[in-house]
Amino acid sequence: MSRLLTTLALVTCTFLCAAGFAAPAFSQDRPEKPNVVLLLADDLGWQDVGCYDIDEPCPYETPNIDRLSQQGVLFRQAYSPAPTCAPSRAAILSGKHPARTQKTHVVGGAPPSPHAKNSPLISPWYSGRMKLREITIAEALRENGYRTGHAGKWHVAIEHFAFPQPVDQGFDFSLAERGVTRRMRPDRLSGFASEADDDPYQLDEDGFPFHQNVTNAVEFMDKSKSQPFFLYHATYLVHAPIHSRSERLLRKYCEKMNVPFPSDPDKWELEGQRNPFYGAMVEMLDHYVGKVLRYLETTEDPRWPGHRLSENTYVIFTSDNGGMEQHPGEIITDNYPLDKGKINAKEGGVRVPLIIRGPGIAPGTESNAMVNGLDFYPTILSWTGTSKPAQQHLDGADLSSLLASDPKDATMIVDRDGKPRDSMFWHFPHSSMQSTLRVGGYKLIRNWSDVLQDGSNPLELYRLYDERNQRVDIEEAKNLAAEMPEKAAAMNEELQKRLDETAASPPFLNPNCSRRLPRQDQVCEVSDHGRDGNIVWAKFQTHGAKVVKANLIYTDNGGERYEEWYRTPAKIDGDRVQVELPEGATHYVFNLIDENDYLVSYPTMRLGKDSSEKYSKRAIAK
Repeated sequence: MSRLLTTLALVTCTFLCAAGFAAPAFSQDRPEKPNVVLLLADDLGWQDVGCYDIDEPCPYETPNIDRLSQQGVLFRQAYSPAPTCAPSRAAILSGKHPARTQKTHVVGGAPPSPHAKNSPLISPWYSGRMKLREITIAEALRENGYRTGHAGKWHVAIEHFAFPQPVDQGFDFSLAERGVTRRMRPDRLSGFASEADDDPYQLDEDGFPFHQNVTNAVEFMDKSKSQPFFLYHATYLVHAPIHSRSERLLRKYCEKMNVPFPSDPDKWELEGQRNPFYGAMVEMLDHYVGKVLRYLETTEDPRWPGHRLSENTYVIFTSDNGGMEQHPGEIITDNYPLDKGKINAKEGGVRVPLIIRGPGIAPGTESNAMVNGLDFYPTILSWTGTSKPAQQHLDGADLSSLLASDPKDATMIVDRDGKPRDSMFWHFPHSSMQSTLRVGGYKLIRNWSDVLQDGSNPLELYRLYDERNQRVDIEEAKNLAAEMPEKAAAMNEELQKRLDETAASPPFLNPNCSRRLPRQDQVCEVSDHGRDGNIVWAKFQTHGAKVVKANLIYTDNGGERYEEWYRTPAKIDGDRVQVELPEGATHYVFNLIDENDYLVSYPTMRLGKDSSEKYSKRAIAK
């Protein structure tokens, strides 16, 4: 018997047994604590789902997600906390803005260094992990009697399997099997799944490959349903590698897109939504989402005999960031009419699908309320009657009243100041190097490259919607900053307040860039360093620019596989910076920042991806 049939038989048997002993009498009282299922897709774009189609329909078929949208609320203006994976996941789990946690990009935990030799800017230090002191939504729910499970991707540590893992941060159950997303060997045109019993990706009766990741999610719910449960199902789909183990689906999308069957496994360069590998992946994602939903809809609730689990389960479906439009050698998808995609704070990088269904939520509703993944934590607390952890700061807003009353009334979303929320901001001081603020229908983009290099027009201002929430320029095609300088200046001032309040770290200028930068000749240089007991120090000589800030970047596991670096402030005393070396530190680096926003590293760190050596090789050893 195949894995799939075995799983289905187990689920059917469980359902029949529950129905059997519950048949004599049905309970009329809904269990006080509802279940919560958070389905987080990976790199799924706003226009990659059928029910989100505007302008031209996308070719990807998503019947299960479309059906989900008819069972709850579809949010047209939903956003991820960040334009990349790890910061969004950490923000959703902790309820804190990426700028506040200093977890603003993937990986992290390294000394600041330029991405390439002549990069004019240097990304700031950012944390390699979601810190253990953060009380995740799983930890909060577990204190309230919930069984908590994680199935799929984690990636809020320095590497996928580095410490801390889900079980370290509130999850009773965690399995990270990649399933069908494992890279195909020797390439993506070989090794398609078959119907053979010994095929680990055996095709099911619908022609879809077996996917261990979704099986893990269903098994967690099946083993946990006798008590309230929280499932965080973070699928690896539709992240690269872009491939499909279903040859049937690949051929289907070649025909549907009117493109030839691929002959080169390494390239796909047709523009638009015309990548058949990706089309197949999106439909596979939808199929596996359907499996989770069908389990809830066909399984009797042992805590509420005579009723299905779906009747007392909230489901949130969303993505960690906007669609990844392309990588070298391959065009993956197109987020049009939104501009850009993943790794960019324009709309294509942060606007995401979001559908929420559950008890008391009106079906078949669309909302233009501006919402964010940061809102999930406080909303789930309200749904479940869970107390907010006293020491956990939450940056999102509770959506439960909006969902229960009128999802179209955005004024029901209330910020911490008790006023209706009309704004949100993003901070991404990496790659595209942007900080952005949306207020009402307007969106401001601050490009740090222009700001730091004295650009003539560092701000972009777009009007996405008018006062009636009617679409104006979601394409972000018309920059209004020159036409509305006062509006741009006011929003930029408000953006700075948000950055200051969260202690956001900005990028810096690279003093070693061979391209001429403003006031580069005024940068200081370190002339000596040493250690006096537990105090480490560095002496510097200025050349016109005052040193205004200093940090010590240190690691306690130099040379190890998951070498991770931390930041602590250093004191400036005349021409010297000094700081007490943290206990356990094995290596360290001084960072000096001057009044012109240059960052001087001593010793100079490796030049980003120009070198594969560990940072401890160049750092000062204890």
